[in-house]
Amino acid sequence: MSKIKEIVQKDRPAGEIIGDLKQKTIDVPAWGTLEKEYDPRKHPVHNTKEYRDKVKKGKTEKMTRITYAIQKQAVKRMKELMFTIPVKRKYTAKSEQEKTAAKIMEAIFKKNHIDSVNLKRAGKLFASCEIITIWFGQPQDTVYAGQTSKLKLRCRTYSPMDGDELYPLFDEYDDLIALSIAYSRYEGQDKVNYFDTYTADRHYRWKQRAASGTDWELDADEQITIGKIQGCYLNRPEPIWEDQSENGYELEWALSRNGNYLRKNSRPTWVVYTDSSRPTNPNKQEPVDDNVGRNVLRYGQKDRAEYATWQQAIESLKFHTEELRRNIHTTLQLPDMSMEQMKATPMSGEARKMLFIDCQMKVTDEAGDWLEFFDREVNVVRAFCKIMFPKLAAAFDTLVVENIITPYQINSLSDDIKDGTNATGGKAVASRQTIVRRLGLVPEEELEDEIKRIEEDETAANDLFNNEPTE
Repeated sequence: MSKIKEIVQKDRPAGEIIGDLKQKTIDVPAWGTLEKEYDPRKHPVHNTKEYRDKVKKGKTEKMTRITYAIQKQAVKRMKELMFTIPVKRKYTAKSEQEKTAAKIMEAIFKKNHIDSVNLKRAGKLFASCEIITIWFGQPQDTVYAGQTSKLKLRCRTYSPMDGDELYPLFDEYDDLIALSIAYSRYEGQDKVNYFDTYTADRHYRWKQRAASGTDWELDADEQITIGKIQGCYLNRPEPIWEDQSENGYELEWALSRNGNYLRKNSRPTWVVYTDSSRPTNPNKQEPVDDNVGRNVLRYGQKDRAEYATWQQAIESLKFHTEELRRNIHTTLQLPDMSMEQMKATPMSGEARKMLFIDCQMKVTDEAGDWLEFFDREVNVVRAFCKIMFPKLAAAFDTLVVENIITPYQINSLSDDIKDGTNATGGKAVASRQTIVRRLGLVPEEELEDEIKRIEEDETAANDLFNNEPTE
């Protein structure tokens, strides 16, 4: 008996089954810890116990609290670098049935808005370090690429960022044998805890009413007909911002402390000097808080009165903060593409392309796990398609699908063509089919039809020209 069947035996108490399914063999950082770094409002500079506002005589002097959300910035920048240019699926179809199968699969991905799904789940993975995407069918008449089906295929992504708990279960050969998800939903006023488990042949769901604290009870036991787990799991050992949180905190402290100094010292200080041995009202000082117009200091010296200004160490502060920012972006291999930074450094388009080399290497480094994830996802969709379109089952089996991740880069197609043409002495550097594919104006599966339409338009234009009357 397999390990998963031993765990989910029906004669075992539900609590014991769930306890075994929760045994994680991989080390993933807890979202409860990561959230304190990801959410700027939970950074140390916002900790009122360690960094308290000053209270004097019933008045509160607020401390400056400036945050620098490098964690959110790193997550956004990385998902943009990887998926701003959508993932391409290259179908190698040799027969008409395989071409139809390719169109169906691509239509399924398009109807599930897979490009936006990739951006969303990339953000969840880079922040919370793990995601699960479950594919499931809903009984509904649907048309994919002109082919009708009684089943509508959909997907849903689960992440600790949304309050979900993910529990992949692997066997001794590191093969995934079960995917489990713990989550909560409200039914009326009652909060209900759910625990879903997907294996290669069964889907189990247990539920527990949180308020009553009752035992877990089996809510669903369904057969899975596609012959494999209908989901994909992906994890990483650390968030995308890696170990740069401390540098971010130091940057926040430097800016916040400087804000306090500015607020206190940017007010003009009126200094009164007198040579009297007993100055008038020597102890009378105007109150020093954030609301006064100026500070007044009195000294026993020669008669003189003037404003005293504060000399701030601007260059030291600027050097400190700029070095911290540079360290963060350099270590994470993520570009500082803010508007201020880009306009402050004039450079040619070719030079700007060079700036993205480091980022492209970072994407290449991250792409390996994602490509495995996408290949697994294609196989799950392929298995569903064989059930939805049984006449094309053999075509779905033999259809070759390759996923391609293209890092974001500043490119000019016209410059590339011009360089290639110059290098070949004015001769063509690519076929019409290659150029049409490169432009990406039509889906891959419609490429040949587009070429035929172009040729038909050219033939019609030539016939019209040849039939024009001449004088």
